[in-house]
Amino acid sequence: MEFHHISVMLEETVRGLVTNKKGTYVDCTLGGGGHSHRIAELLEPAGRIIGIDQDEEAVEAASARLSDAACRVDIVHDNFRHLEQILHAEDADQVDGVVFDLGVSSHQIDTAERGFSYMHDAPLDMRMDPEAELSAYEVINTYSEQDLFRIFHDYGEERWAKRIAQFIVRERQTAPIRTTGGLVDVICKAIPKAVRQAAGGHPAKRVFQAVRIEVNDELGILETAFRTAVRHLKPGGRIAIITFHSLEDRIAKKTLRDMSRGCICPPELPVCVCHHRPEIRLLGKPVTAAPQEIERNSRSKSAKLRLAEKLPIAEERGEC
Repeated sequence: MEFHHISVMLEETVRGLVTNKKGTYVDCTLGGGGHSHRIAELLEPAGRIIGIDQDEEAVEAASARLSDAACRVDIVHDNFRHLEQILHAEDADQVDGVVFDLGVSSHQIDTAERGFSYMHDAPLDMRMDPEAELSAYEVINTYSEQDLFRIFHDYGEERWAKRIAQFIVRERQTAPIRTTGGLVDVICKAIPKAVRQAAGGHPAKRVFQAVRIEVNDELGILETAFRTAVRHLKPGGRIAIITFHSLEDRIAKKTLRDMSRGCICPPELPVCVCHHRPEIRLLGKPVTAAPQEIERNSRSKSAKLRLAEKLPIAEERGEC
């Protein structure tokens, strides 16, 4: 099956990220190579792209797509949770830009056998890295009722989290829930019909999001990865983060805001004693997809793009 993924806010992201046509840029979520390919079109032969993805199918697809790049391209099959080690191994301690396009790719959703979609019946899986140990099957069939409630509530912001967890535990006492279709059936039983009809949208959407986040530890790795990326930016280098739901966007917003702050002394102190200096400056407000893009690609509707630029270190700014 051809790897199909539409890169969201492609031009806005690349235009905000690329400032040096001979620079080194890191794509932490390579996917089908959409953002990297557009970056490559702007770079001179002296430039470099380092693409990272934990999905082997994405690595193969991006390798083919980037084969015509004039600049140097290095593709790494790994998770961006290991960004520090990856940059060290690639001898790229200081880079000009880093991009994160978070969430699940169109290809992963549309490939039924990967088990990400509530629209296709398939084995419960949802692993972005097919070699990872934890899958959706283990989460649904071995987690306690309290843990299921926690992830549905915290990661899915699901109003009916407690009742859905109860129904899942009751159902699996008879037989394991093995497929996405089986999970959807249980969710539909747990949510009253009148509520499902009034709510609009698919009743399983939030639960599937929550399980996917749990399986791939999508939220747990974000703040550290963002801070690692900024630490390895050259002064003037930029970070671009595209989020697709409120939970990951909240982490991106808070992390970038914290790194852009100056004094962090308690407000009651009359003078600054912390000597804390901002690491980055925020580049405007979050960008959202244009109406024309949303019409072409409905998955872009919830996307937000945040951009920030690395500041010179204090000594370079002439500060003590």
